[in-house]
Amino acid sequence: MATKAASRTLNSFTRRARPSCQCLGPTSTRTIPLRQISASSNRSEPEYEVENESRPRWSYTPKAMQAPYSIKPKDPAKAWQCNSDPVLLDQFYVRFLGRGGDSVLTEDVKWLAVTHKSFDQGRRGFNDRLAFLGRRIINLQATIALLHSPIATQTQTLSAADGKDQLDREPFRHPALEGLANLTNTPISVILTKQRLAQLGTQAGLREVLRWKPKMPESMEKSGIDVVLTSTLYAIVGAISLQRGTEAANQVTREKILKPLGLL
Repeated sequence: MATKAASRTLNSFTRRARPSCQCLGPTSTRTIPLRQISASSNRSEPEYEVENESRPRWSYTPKAMQAPYSIKPKDPAKAWQCNSDPVLLDQFYVRFLGRGGDSVLTEDVKWLAVTHKSFDQGRRGFNDRLAFLGRRIINLQATIALLHSPIATQTQTLSAADGKDQLDREPFRHPALEGLANLTNTPISVILTKQRLAQLGTQAGLREVLRWKPKMPESMEKSGIDVVLTSTLYAIVGAISLQRGTEAANQVTREKILKPLGLL
């Protein structure tokens, strides 16, 4: 009897000490809140501005690329205004490429070719890749022009008057090789200098339509205006090559760049 009474007391004690969970009971009336999943977005969709969609891409900076405020304070002394008039840009292309030059490139590409990466922090595109292609084309055409230059025979330097050296050896001669001496006596880097190309661009009015942000507006030379003008000329040739073909770019290079420099 004592053993049964002790076990009954132990069972009642453990039942009182055991934690109870109402949510697992079969007769529980507790409701578990379910998280509602909605397919609709809580955020409002961006409203596209009809005015910006109708405007050309070169004329404005997209809102998504604009910061809510400027990190650096603007210095009024370094303010710089660039051209935004399409008529003035077309006049430059006509002066540089000749009659009909304003229709050689499309509207967006015409602005892209004269836009440096310093303009608007590059948010409207810039002409680095076009300049890379155009520089290769101009260097190639300048090399070909030197090879076929009429002064090729004048640059030949032979030790003996009869064309033989001290060991009585006669060098190999061929009409196609007569211009090789021009490539060594007159390097391309000496002919296509940034000063000469920048002067050519300035004469065509490139400074008035160039879109860039000089670091020192009070000194164009210290801001690197010659380098920017040279790369812009390269970019124009590269853009013509992509849109009009290699032959058109070669013709523009020979007639509008190499001929004024005195290579043709």
